[in-house]
Amino acid sequence: MTTHLKAKSSVAIAALAALATLAGNATWAQNFPISAAQKQTANEVAQKGVPLSELAANAPDRYTVKSGDTLWAISTLYLKSPWRWPELWGMNLNDIKNPHRIYPGQVLVLERKDGMATLRVAGSGGDAPTDTVRVSPRTRFESLADQALPTLKSRIIEAFLAEPIVVDEAGLKAAPRIVSAQEGRVLLTRGDRAYARGSNGGPLLDDQSKEQQLFRVFRNATPLKDPTTAEILGYEAQYVGKATLVRGETTAEVEGEEGKTVSAIVPATIDIVAAKEEIRVGDRMLPEPPRELTTYVPHAPGTQTTGRIVSVYGNAVANAGQSQVVAINRGKRDGMEPGHVLAILKDGARVVDKSDPAHPLMKLPDERNGLLMVFRTYDRLSYALILEITDSVRVGDRLVNPK
Repeated sequence: MTTHLKAKSSVAIAALAALATLAGNATWAQNFPISAAQKQTANEVAQKGVPLSELAANAPDRYTVKSGDTLWAISTLYLKSPWRWPELWGMNLNDIKNPHRIYPGQVLVLERKDGMATLRVAGSGGDAPTDTVRVSPRTRFESLADQALPTLKSRIIEAFLAEPIVVDEAGLKAAPRIVSAQEGRVLLTRGDRAYARGSNGGPLLDDQSKEQQLFRVFRNATPLKDPTTAEILGYEAQYVGKATLVRGETTAEVEGEEGKTVSAIVPATIDIVAAKEEIRVGDRMLPEPPRELTTYVPHAPGTQTTGRIVSVYGNAVANAGQSQVVAINRGKRDGMEPGHVLAILKDGARVVDKSDPAHPLMKLPDERNGLLMVFRTYDRLSYALILEITDSVRVGDRLVNPK
């Protein structure tokens, strides 16, 4: 790896910022601005191109962008390190003015000269399709802004942005809980009405807010333990659905024993508006967080980072495959941020050297097994998407900076 490219390893991949929000705001995503650092990297590389040694072994001479492509997949075609998109962007800076706007139908042409590589767009000069389409016999207009390629296929991780949540033990115990359902029902689903209370001295459910209050419903907080130290890093709450607050929690005077008037709790009223699975009495409720316009710009961490895979989300098994989500034992306090790419190492096997009369024990070297990208961070944990693997990933596998 050249000194020039090493100096750029901490710069975000410009084109991979296209996946701005998995909530569906495609137009905003495709217009995401290009940072000064990204432009500087591209301008420097564009002056001379990229060394041939940095190209992927089978980088195509010509490639026609197809519907369904992603920027991650295209960068993998051309570069050994797909998270280092600024170099690839620099190769075609004169033709593709905005790397967030690469469209199906454009033809990328790779040119090799004097040990360097440059990339250009054939024919059209890299212009995007027109913003309107004329249809006969009427004239109608259709925006094509959302046809630019995304960073990754959004459906892969959009469910995980709403579902998993990491809390501390005290926080979950203090969360409001469902205490009863109508007509003695035990299981609840969408459209059902139920009743809830603040828990163990926690906050009461108050309906004084003028805005609708939406809650996520969770159960079975599972401790996530560090594979090395066995320390509990947090609790992963299992998402089961959503509820909206109808009436707040109050008290009422009722007739008690011996005809005496006593104060009784009137629990809050909630309606179940979504259910991934049946909701039960005892499940906990946490406020729906505000929607975030999160950008995912895959890049290597700026400092040397190591870690381990803690768990596989949504599975009772210890193995994970392509496009699955895992929790890792590094979080915000360790410098993790959305977009960080880490290499997964497969633990080398322990074998006996049978060619040696003494039959000594050997430990084979650890080998890289794939890549993952962090997309959600907590204080001591993060969730990451497995981008590519050559073999199954296991809980306890080591993570290091990609090379």
